[in-house]
Amino acid sequence: MKVLMFGWEFPPHISGGLGTACYGLTKGLSKIDNLEILFVVPKMYGDEDQEAIELIGAGNIPIRITKINHEFDFENDLEYLEIGSNLIPYASPEEFYKLTKEKLKGKRNYVETNEDGLISFTGKYGTDLYQEIYNYSLVAYQIAQKYDFDVIHAHDWLTYPAGMAAKKVSGKPLVVHVHATDFDRSGGSVNPAVFNIEKKGIDAADKIITVSNMTRNIVINNYGASAEKVTTVYNAVEPSKDLNQPANRTIDDKIVTFLGRITMQKGPEYFIEAAYKVLKKMDNVRFVMAGNGDMMNKMIERAATLGIMDKFHFPGFLKGSEVYKMFIHSDLYIMPSVSEPFGISPLEAMQSGVPVIISKQSGVSEILKHAIKVDFWDIDKTANAIYAILKYPALAQTIRQNGEIEANNLKWGESAKKVYEVYKSALVTV
Repeated sequence: MKVLMFGWEFPPHISGGLGTACYGLTKGLSKIDNLEILFVVPKMYGDEDQEAIELIGAGNIPIRITKINHEFDFENDLEYLEIGSNLIPYASPEEFYKLTKEKLKGKRNYVETNEDGLISFTGKYGTDLYQEIYNYSLVAYQIAQKYDFDVIHAHDWLTYPAGMAAKKVSGKPLVVHVHATDFDRSGGSVNPAVFNIEKKGIDAADKIITVSNMTRNIVINNYGASAEKVTTVYNAVEPSKDLNQPANRTIDDKIVTFLGRITMQKGPEYFIEAAYKVLKKMDNVRFVMAGNGDMMNKMIERAATLGIMDKFHFPGFLKGSEVYKMFIHSDLYIMPSVSEPFGISPLEAMQSGVPVIISKQSGVSEILKHAIKVDFWDIDKTANAIYAILKYPALAQTIRQNGEIEANNLKWGESAKKVYEVYKSALVTV
């Protein structure tokens, strides 16, 4: 079986969990006999790990379409997105970007290419995002004519138009992988333009994969997908060589870490408020809020107002080995997300031997047994859990040991087998 897979990012060039999940899943799929994957990203940098898959950049595929079939004119189907600031796949419309709808004045039957017929892609989430999504779908149309494949797999809303284009030209079944929805990113106040793209991709899909039952319910109830089409396949964690790094800690204080985008969806304010309550009871603890986002300045101001800035550190966005280095130095990891489709970072922390506290409003809470689970809004319970783990070493050790075993048993190979079954069911359906 040959799979044509569309993604928007691939390690080491990632902005969040989407690229990490794509990497782990493709490595797992590569272990399945007679399964080949051609993974397409908007832009290749040349330093990606291609051991498990064949990776191609859309910017390296010449476009030979001189006239676009009206059935393939996505500008009639998708809203025009005018974006004034940076966007990442899991971002909130209100917090990370501004989307406005604008009627197109006439149809475009051309795209800008260089003398070799190549389209330039940034591979980012900036001001020309809609044009890049549209151009990406044009390249997908071209790729689907050039390559031989059996199934199409599109990751998240940015690649749904590409998957739809490949399906239109090839007639092959389309599997869309929902890593998040706009209901998660926006806290329920969805942006109509993004919702429209998500809805069209979900409607066009022959099969749908969601990363949790929480997300599955959203896809069924909010997007109208039939339950028979939707299968939950949980994410896993990739073993890391960085776990062997020595801690080399220079302070005796306990370290409690938040690691993620500092946005409404991730609940950073609840981390700050819980930290304040903990510091009233114990002084030998420091809190790290690693990441960036539109709420960062607000969180710094709040910590300063509470008089706890001397106990807080804001190191910015961490990636790759920096993430594991942070975990190795941590005594506790907290993910207080308001709405988290899955959440791979708790698995990375547990794998590193760090106890974790996660919100009940996360997909990963559906499968973890050895993590403390609290409602994101329950600051008192969060603070009490932090205090207990830091105060009682035996408790922390029990959670740490069991959590490490549990995380290491969540393997991408098992997730890949379930995805493979979805592929086979999609082939039967068509």
